[in-house]
Amino acid sequence: MKETIYTQNRELSWLRFNERVLEEAVEENVPEFEKLKFISIFTSNLDEFFMIRVGSLYDQTFLPEPQIDNKTGMDAQEQLDAIFSAVRPLYRKKDQIYLDVTRRLADKGIVYGDMKSLDENEYARLEEYFEMNVQPVLSPQIINSHHPFPHLLNKAIYIILQLKISEKTAFGIVQVPQGIERIKCLHDGKAKYVLLEDIIYEHIDKLFDNCKVQAKNIISVTRNADINTSRLVDEDEDFRHHMKKILKKRARLAPVRLEYYGTINEKIEKFLRSRLELTKEQIFGSRAPLEMSYVFPLLDKLPKQLASEVTYEPFTPQQPSWFNTGDNMMQKVMSGDVLLSYPYEQMEPFLQLIKEAANDPNVISIKITIYRLASRAKLVDYLRTAAENGKDVTVLMELRARFDEANNINWAESLEDAGCTVIYGIQDYKVHSKVCLITMMDNGRVKRITQIGTGNYNEKTAALYTDLSLITADQEIGNDAAVYFKNMAIANLNGEYHQLMVAPNSMKNRILSLIHGEIVKAQQGKPARIMVKINSLTDRETIDALKDASQAGVRIDMIIRGICCLLPGVEGYTDNIHITSVVGRFLEHSRVYCFGEGEDMKMYISSADYMTRNLNRRVEVACPVRDSRIREQIISILELMLQDNLKARNLRYDGIYEKKAISDSAVDCQQELINRAIIAAVRPVHTQGNSADRQNGKPEEHKSFWQKLKELF
Repeated sequence: MKETIYTQNRELSWLRFNERVLEEAVEENVPEFEKLKFISIFTSNLDEFFMIRVGSLYDQTFLPEPQIDNKTGMDAQEQLDAIFSAVRPLYRKKDQIYLDVTRRLADKGIVYGDMKSLDENEYARLEEYFEMNVQPVLSPQIINSHHPFPHLLNKAIYIILQLKISEKTAFGIVQVPQGIERIKCLHDGKAKYVLLEDIIYEHIDKLFDNCKVQAKNIISVTRNADINTSRLVDEDEDFRHHMKKILKKRARLAPVRLEYYGTINEKIEKFLRSRLELTKEQIFGSRAPLEMSYVFPLLDKLPKQLASEVTYEPFTPQQPSWFNTGDNMMQKVMSGDVLLSYPYEQMEPFLQLIKEAANDPNVISIKITIYRLASRAKLVDYLRTAAENGKDVTVLMELRARFDEANNINWAESLEDAGCTVIYGIQDYKVHSKVCLITMMDNGRVKRITQIGTGNYNEKTAALYTDLSLITADQEIGNDAAVYFKNMAIANLNGEYHQLMVAPNSMKNRILSLIHGEIVKAQQGKPARIMVKINSLTDRETIDALKDASQAGVRIDMIIRGICCLLPGVEGYTDNIHITSVVGRFLEHSRVYCFGEGEDMKMYISSADYMTRNLNRRVEVACPVRDSRIREQIISILELMLQDNLKARNLRYDGIYEKKAISDSAVDCQQELINRAIIAAVRPVHTQGNSADRQNGKPEEHKSFWQKLKELF
């Protein structure tokens, strides 16, 4: 067993990260409704954690040989016990923060209505609404020998009742319908609302008029959603059809958690534990709604002026300083590399590049890997146009992108209908890389434009996630990209590349070699430096290599948003490693690897985190950044993040995150990058937010925001 003094458990590290998300809801510089969003994100994150990570550990407990965590020595059951113990106080913390935030919102006029606090007219309106619109679509059921316990859908909301029928105890259940809008506003133009489950809970006695209701609870079951999508594929079966069948199984896998709202009746709890085969440790109570996705549509129902007072000042991704509307993107890239930094800059230049390529007679082919797309995607429109114009369009569509499988299946069918060649990756290896290659003929010579990014081609999340997108006409990189797509088409994972690092064949070994190179420099008394920005660090070999580098005296700065199984600052082991996590308005998503300093630095952007799954079991790509201007731009971003003392937290030797001290000035790296993007833009893009001027058809100026910029610059 390897040493564990400088490592921690992956799952417990993730829970601490999600606690950081929750803590944004108590920061004074976060607007009140944004705090509610952070609570909602914390809740949905935890849902997915139980569905995938807890579900996976649950499966491991049935294996004949124990699966041991190589960072802590714990087996699957020990990890589950630790998780359940760590999660319970997070529920209490979430509940307290939720109650505080809802009180603050109520002071602002945004009121979550308790059924018992409604006035007579409000109650009567909701009672009529229940009888006319809700009751007709409900399906109440008693549970007995003739009415078996129903299958409870994953994360659906139910109301379960303890009933008395002819002096006998029975149980009943009603699903809160998913086809009815969950939010019911009590007054038009005002911000008082109730949730559908509360309305049904209040009037549910009417559904069981032949029984006496003795107790009732709002509940939700979380099921294991960790499906092995590669297992049992028939060789003659289209993988897309296989995925359609596999997705139907997800809703029927074993329960891993039961949640209840408020307090739970003892007999109801015992009944559910028996039927769902759950232990007491898997049952969690909440004083906040069990499912909080309603928060985001609620914002659209608020009066515009009120919404603007309780949310971030709107920001629209800016037009990059090097890009003017009407520019020919293909010509611009041929004259020099360009970088897009999302969400501070628009995705539009990349989309224009694809649009131009689709209609350029010199373009022969467009090849692209797709992992996640928005529900509406201009990118697909342009790829379809390219195919219809006779271009060779190849799309490697990863159908196993978790929870986006159905969306990707639909896009794959749409692209095939337009004449695109669609392939589905490689068996047992998800293709997670973000690569696009445009090949053209120029005066009888083949030339290539390559785009490599750290994030998805998702036009929606490009305004919410921080990512980098490099577009280059470097022919060496283009040649590697051409080899990469050829290898993907023939399912060859062992290709050779000169510039690109590609997992699972060569990326990990190359990263370990680069770390070793810095160790050699340090041993020779030369300056040695490693600076890395990733989302997660779990791979044991990489962790040990970084520990060795620290012991050799290499200065290591890491910006790791989420899971980090390496503990920094452990005396004698990781003294020279400093790790910070930034959680803010935007989701930090870009990956950058830097080895060395100055002109000799080797810099890569990549789709891969330092996780065993990314380096060993996925197809990932890292691309060198060779243009000095772009290298300086990326270094500037990383250094700004290291200076952040508002949204960043330092990871301590014991796995706890602590705030940085604010010395002379406060630094919020994301707000600073917003400011820089607006100042640098050729024509600043005015935000289409929620102001009275905008409602009257006048351009929005956000005077307070622009005044702040004038003070800064």
